[in-house]
Amino acid sequence: MGVLLVEDEPETAKLLANGLNEASYSVDVALNGMDGRRFIESGEYELIILDVMLPGLNGWQLQQQIRKLGDTPVLFLTTKDGIEDRLRGLELHDDDYLLKPFTVSELVARVRKLLRRDRGR
Repeated sequence: MGVLLVEDEPETAKLLANGLNEASYSVDVALNGMDGRRFIESGEYELIILDVMLPGLNGWQLQQQIRKLGDTPVLFLTTKDGIEDRLRGLELHDDDYLLKPFTVSELVARVRKLLRRDRGR
């Protein structure tokens, strides 16, 4: 099992995946919501990292499908810092979110935290 990263900006996805690989995480990358859904349906992941703004299915729509399949931790990546988005995330049972821009080291720290918390359940 590993981490699924769903991020539509190829350079950002590559940078984040490389950082997670360097931190010893196995990472699958999807560049849109539909491909993300296919990965989710065909594999098991310890954690899913979702960009909110995705072509095809957006992060919120994909999150709803993830919750139908189980309780895999989800980390949202967003440029939006509005209260509506935070409340929506809470309603959809997101586990954490990072506001862009952020550093790869911050992403890795959040991933570690979420996985520790999930293993403690």
